Amino acid sequence: MDKQLMQRGQQWLEELLRLSKLTAQVTPTVTDDSGEDKPNYWLTIDQTRLTPKQIEILIGPDGAALDAIQYLANSILNLGQDEEGQAAYTIELDGYRLQRQEELRALADHAAQTVRQTGQEFEMKSLSSAERRQVHTFLKECEDLETQSRGQEPDRRLVVRLR
Repeated sequence: MDKQLMQRGQQWLEELLRLSKLTAQVTPTVTDDSGEDKPNYWLTIDQTRLTPKQIEILIGPDGAALDAIQYLANSILNLGQDEEGQAAYTIELDGYRLQRQEELRALADHAAQTVRQTGQEFEMKSLSSAERRQVHTFLKECEDLETQSRGQEPDRRLVVRLR
């Protein structure tokens, strides 16, 4: 089943790129870092046949276009599927997700240190829902801390505080 889910994601993304008149292959890989029960697949777009402008457009300002593609992938590929047929898909292009993941890890570490030093809650702004989920996952192993999302989109924030 894992291979089918991975291939389904790969085929969907390649078709989306083809319909967008972009020539790019997609390489799927499986990871187990989602912190969820369902498998997490990284769908990496090969940028070798894309122009720098096409890469810039696909990523978008602050990753907004890549986030939108990823949201679409997860919504469409999981629609109407039972639990075994669902997966989490991460769309990667030009190392953007890996770089952003490191930035988010550093931000989570900074928030954790600040909360421990001051005892005050720390509020993170301007994170997408996927990024908030990643920070929740990074900090869930900290037994002395808890995280929570507060507010409504587009002004939703992640709060870190002592338990």
